[in-house]
Amino acid sequence: MLRTVQATRYVLPLREGGSLPAIVEASDLGMYVVKFRGAGQGIRSLLAELIAGEIGRAIGLRVPELVFIEIDPVLGRNEPDYEIRQLLKASTGLNLALDYLPGSVTFDPAARDTVSKEEASLLVWFDAYTQNVDRTARNANLLVWHKKLYPIDHGAALFFHHDWPSRESKIDAPFPQIESHILLPWAAEIPAVGREACAKLTPAILEEILHQVPEEWLEASAADSTGESPAERRSGYLDFLVRRLNAAHIFEQEAIDARTRIV
Repeated sequence: MLRTVQATRYVLPLREGGSLPAIVEASDLGMYVVKFRGAGQGIRSLLAELIAGEIGRAIGLRVPELVFIEIDPVLGRNEPDYEIRQLLKASTGLNLALDYLPGSVTFDPAARDTVSKEEASLLVWFDAYTQNVDRTARNANLLVWHKKLYPIDHGAALFFHHDWPSRESKIDAPFPQIESHILLPWAAEIPAVGREACAKLTPAILEEILHQVPEEWLEASAADSTGESPAERRSGYLDFLVRRLNAAHIFEQEAIDARTRIV
């Protein structure tokens, strides 16, 4: 289960994209990168971050620890930047954060960073499964820390939940966006890692991951669309993930074909 900590000090904004994450110190004296519920992408970004991140951890990827982090309204009281003050005010309550990796650098093939074919294949498979559109050369969302690879920022995964009625059509979709994946050239073991990942992602494991999602987030994500209850929305995510796993051969073949075209 995810731990819960309290934000004690706003340290530094990370002005990347529209979400305006930040480094924040917490009550356990740890430093975290916080994804705020009041940011532009909204609560669904946090849902994707939690669900996809914990799936990645379950299949053996080095996803930095995720924690719930409570934001008190007084945290931004003395913040001189108006935009940050408003963001903190809009994010009062439960947010999501990942462990800050000091000294880490972005994975960059131009800097001769490399990755094993097994790890590349697993990351490609994972992103195709969760339909993460944001692991490209332009925005790798991969950190190198102590010579090991850490995938971060999964807020763009599970993009079907921005149009919930489209969920059914996305279950057995091939995910052609995988062609732009930064690690695709190294991903020579997709079928093998796919079999191992499918074996690890049992319905019970997926249900356990989804059980960690706060009801208030599920309620907020459904409020402006279907109006489903949190239990119904949670069940919808589980149905999608289980059935997409059963259709893994479709997105695996798409990734294999895409790799064939570029190597």
